[in-house]
Amino acid sequence: MKLNSKKSLLTAACLLFAAGALTTSCVGDLDVDPINPQQTMEPNNDALFNKIYASFALTGQQGPDGIKDLASFDEGQSDFYRMAWYMNEFTTDEAHWIWATDAGVPDLLHNTYGSNNDFSMGLYYRLYFTITLCNFYLDQVPDDGTTETARRRAEVRFIRALNYYYLMDNYANASFIEHVSPNLGEYYTRTQLFDYVVSELNAAEADMAPAGENTYGRVDKVAAWNLLSRIYLNAEVYTGTAKWDEAMEYAEKVINNGYYRLNTTGATNPVTGETYSAYQMLFLADNNETSARYEAIFPIMFDGVNTQSHGGMNFLILSCYSADMSSAVPSGTDNSWGKCTRVRGKLIDTFFGEGVDAPETDNVKTMTTAANDDRALFYSKGYTRYINDESESTQGYSCVKFRNVRSDGKGTAALVKVDTDLPLFRVAEAYLTYAEAAIRKSGGPNSKATDYINVLRKRANAATQTSYELKDVIKEWSKEFWFEGRRRMDLVRFGMYGGQSTYKWEFMGGNANGAQFPAFRNIYPLPDNDLTNNPNLKQNAGY
Repeated sequence: MKLNSKKSLLTAACLLFAAGALTTSCVGDLDVDPINPQQTMEPNNDALFNKIYASFALTGQQGPDGIKDLASFDEGQSDFYRMAWYMNEFTTDEAHWIWATDAGVPDLLHNTYGSNNDFSMGLYYRLYFTITLCNFYLDQVPDDGTTETARRRAEVRFIRALNYYYLMDNYANASFIEHVSPNLGEYYTRTQLFDYVVSELNAAEADMAPAGENTYGRVDKVAAWNLLSRIYLNAEVYTGTAKWDEAMEYAEKVINNGYYRLNTTGATNPVTGETYSAYQMLFLADNNETSARYEAIFPIMFDGVNTQSHGGMNFLILSCYSADMSSAVPSGTDNSWGKCTRVRGKLIDTFFGEGVDAPETDNVKTMTTAANDDRALFYSKGYTRYINDESESTQGYSCVKFRNVRSDGKGTAALVKVDTDLPLFRVAEAYLTYAEAAIRKSGGPNSKATDYINVLRKRANAATQTSYELKDVIKEWSKEFWFEGRRRMDLVRFGMYGGQSTYKWEFMGGNANGAQFPAFRNIYPLPDNDLTNNPNLKQNAGY
C-alpha cells in the first residue's frame, strides 16, 4: 500500500495535537478534556482527519506498540478489525483459534461470551473512541463553503455512522452522543440507531465525492450506498420490518456506479511462475495497484513500514501460515505466528459437500480444481478436516486466501508486517445483497438474482445454475466472503445462529459435535463499566 498524496497516517497520528492531548476513556460520558485543565487544545485538523481513518488500522500513536488508544486493553489485540473479526468469525462455522486458552477467546469459540469478554468490551470502546474523534472533528471544523471541507465533513459523518452501525449490529442497543460533551450519552434502542444511521448516511452522501473521484483509501458516495444496502438487507433483524426493495435499490446503485467493478483479471508471477485467479488478486500485497483496486469500495490501507499493527491484514495473514505451509504457498511473511487461525470443517463442507472428500494437498490449484471453485483457498496437507481436539494444531485446514505477496514478483516492504490492503467493503457484496433481497421479496427464485449470483460464480470458475433458493444464497455468502469478518451477521439473518439446533458446527455452544446456544447471544452485552458509569443504559436481555 502506498500513502500517495496524503501524509503518512502514522506520522499524522503522532501529530494529532500540537499542544495538549486527546484523552478519551470511552466510558459513560465519552468525555474529552486536556489532561491539564488550564491547557488549551489546539487540534491539527489535517492530522485529526487522518487519525480518524487511521483508527481502522492503527492501535496507538507509535506504530504497533506504544501510546495506545485504549489504555485498558492489550494493544496487539485492540485493533478494530481484529476484534470485530474475532466476534464475527470465531463464534461461527468458519474459524477457530489454536490457543483456545487466550483470555476471552474460549467464550467466543464456545458461544458463552458475557459482559466482561475482552473482545466484546474492546470493540465497544474502540468504536466509541472513533466516534469521539468524529464528534470532535465535526465540532471543531465548521463548513467553510469549500468543496474539500464539505467532503471531509461528509466522510467523517459516514465514518461515525459506520461505527454506530457496528454498535447496532453487534450490541443492538447502546449509548448515543453526537458532540463532545460532559453529558451522559442517551440510551438508543436498535431501532433508534437504525433510523439515525440511515438518516446520517443519506445526509452525508449528498456531499461525498462521486464514484472514483476521491483519493484511494478515502470513501465516496458508493461506500454510503453499500452500507445502506447492507443495513436494509438486515432491517428485519434490526427493526422487525423488512426492507427488501430498499436493499435492492442501493445494491443496484453500487453495481451500476460507473467506477468500482468486480475484478475479473488474474495474473502470473513472473518470478515464481505461480498463477493467481481474479479472486486471489483481491487479497495480494499489490491489490492497491492492480485492477483489484477497483473492487475495493473502502480499503483499509496497510503498509509494512508506515502503518504497522498487530491487527487487520497483518493478523489475518500472519495467523494463518506456518513456515512449512509457506514453503509451498508463500505467505510473504516471516511466518512468526505459526498456524494459529484454522478453518472449521463446516466451511469445507460448504465447498465440497458434507461427506464428500477433499484432497490432501499443499497446492492451491489442486484444491480449487477439486472444489470447482477458485474461492476454495485451503491448505490441507498434514491437517484433518474437522476439529475434535481444540489443542491439536494439526486439526483443521488452513487459510491461504490472504497473502503478503505481489502478483508482479517484486518484493514487499517487510516480512514482519504486511503491505496488503484490507477490502472492508467490496463490490461483490452488492451482487449477493440484491440476489438475496430479490429472492426474499418474490418468495423464490428470481431471474435477476440468478444472473447476479452467476456473475460471481463465473468469476470463481464455479458452475452456474438456472435458479437459486435461499439455502443456496447463504452458501454463496460464505463462499465469497469467508474469513472476511461478516459471518455471524449472515447466520443471524438466516436463523442459523443462536436459538436453533438444526444447523451445527464443531464446538458450537462448547460441544465438539455442536450444541444449541440461546438466541439472546445473537447480540453482545454492553460492558459492565458503561452500565456503572451511565445510568441511562440498560443491559441487553439475557446477560
